[in-house]
Amino acid sequence: MTISCDVAILGGGTGGYVAAIRAAQLGKSVVVIEMDKLGGTCLHRGCIPSKSLLRSAEVYAEIQESESYGIETTGVQLVFPKVQARKEAVVEQLHQGVQFLMRKNKIQVLKGKGRIIGPSIFSPRSGAVAVELDNGEMETVVSGHLIVATGSRPRVLPGLKPDGKVILSSEEALTLEELPASIIIVGGGVIGVEWASMLADFGVQVTVVEAASQLLPLEDEEIARELLRLLKKRGVKVLTGTTVDAETCAITESGVTIEARKGEQSQSLSAQKLLVSVGRVANIENIGLENTDIHFDKGVIEVNGNMQTNEPHIYAIGDCIGGLQLAHAASHEGIRAVNHLAGETLHPYHPHLVPRCVYTRPEVASVGYTEKEAKALGADVVTGKFPFSAIGKAIVYGMKDGFVKVVADRSSGDILGVQMIGPHVTDLIGEAALAQLLDATPWEIGEAVHAHPTLSEIIGEAMLAVDGRAIGF
Repeated sequence: MTISCDVAILGGGTGGYVAAIRAAQLGKSVVVIEMDKLGGTCLHRGCIPSKSLLRSAEVYAEIQESESYGIETTGVQLVFPKVQARKEAVVEQLHQGVQFLMRKNKIQVLKGKGRIIGPSIFSPRSGAVAVELDNGEMETVVSGHLIVATGSRPRVLPGLKPDGKVILSSEEALTLEELPASIIIVGGGVIGVEWASMLADFGVQVTVVEAASQLLPLEDEEIARELLRLLKKRGVKVLTGTTVDAETCAITESGVTIEARKGEQSQSLSAQKLLVSVGRVANIENIGLENTDIHFDKGVIEVNGNMQTNEPHIYAIGDCIGGLQLAHAASHEGIRAVNHLAGETLHPYHPHLVPRCVYTRPEVASVGYTEKEAKALGADVVTGKFPFSAIGKAIVYGMKDGFVKVVADRSSGDILGVQMIGPHVTDLIGEAALAQLLDATPWEIGEAVHAHPTLSEIIGEAMLAVDGRAIGF
């Protein structure tokens, strides 16, 4: 059987389903092909379930610290199966919401594995998709345009392949039935430090091993140092500039042991579990790319600024094109791809203006260039910094660690980047992202009236600090 449509989307994750909705809004007939569940990694194996667990960990930690707020508690008990049940309920509610959006927008969803096929009697150009449905039947989807949104999976280190029992990826970790007493986390990037923060709040002994010289290697050095300080303060052991020797990994009766090496020095680490968190790999195998002229290099699909491959009717978005492997980046790319294929007016897309968020305690968020990156680009850099310890509401909340840093160009006055670490900065980063989109200057944002007492006051103060005009510190 052959299904014809205007737009076919291979992958129903965040980027795919958002692209589908936008295409439907523009009057296009749309078919989404998804082999698992709508919502993809973000909804089922990443963003949403991990943030649900992080929220439970945060609440548990706050209860433990409640005496500092004048509240004495007794008999507090962490019931991890209930934590997991809440996570599943959150995921299911959002999953049902995505399914509703597909029905509302009259988008056809095929549950099965799709593979791009070459030219056929149905289509003179490659891009038709053969779909093996869950029931074993086959469908062929022929469309005017195809969007590849196949996402990614956790990267596996040779010798440290997850077994789901002792050695885990972030996906297996989400399904733990009980908390381990101790864990080694290989990788101190975004996912690694989020798990470190969460598990430390749950009372797990955590050791993080990061090969780079700092945690969050792509973020500002001052932010990384502050996060390191605060994680250590909570009992997390962090080894930077250190690698693990997979050949020494051994499963024992009590868990796992492995050698960690820094230069000529080595030490043996042991824990009940080992979590491998060293990035993600694009899902581009076995989807029929060989039946097209699509270019792909270093494991990702190559696209232009409009998300087009070198076959103009085929687009690719999200993790499968590399770059920023973020759900909101994939959504934006999906909308951009659809707007382009529909002939809509497009605004420039600058990936460095996509906010980056880390949901540790405290949170980390950034947008634009770091100070180091801006200097490397030749900018005449000037910075402003303001601490949460001088913000009234942060003190009221008992969350006064951290700061906001603004990177600007002295000659042009433009904001080049904003980095934050502190309470709820993943919510505050939106103002900084808007400021950069509108080419605002620190003076303009500093002159905007920020309500008191709010955490957002720190944005205005940090902007004023660029010119040495901060009031509260």
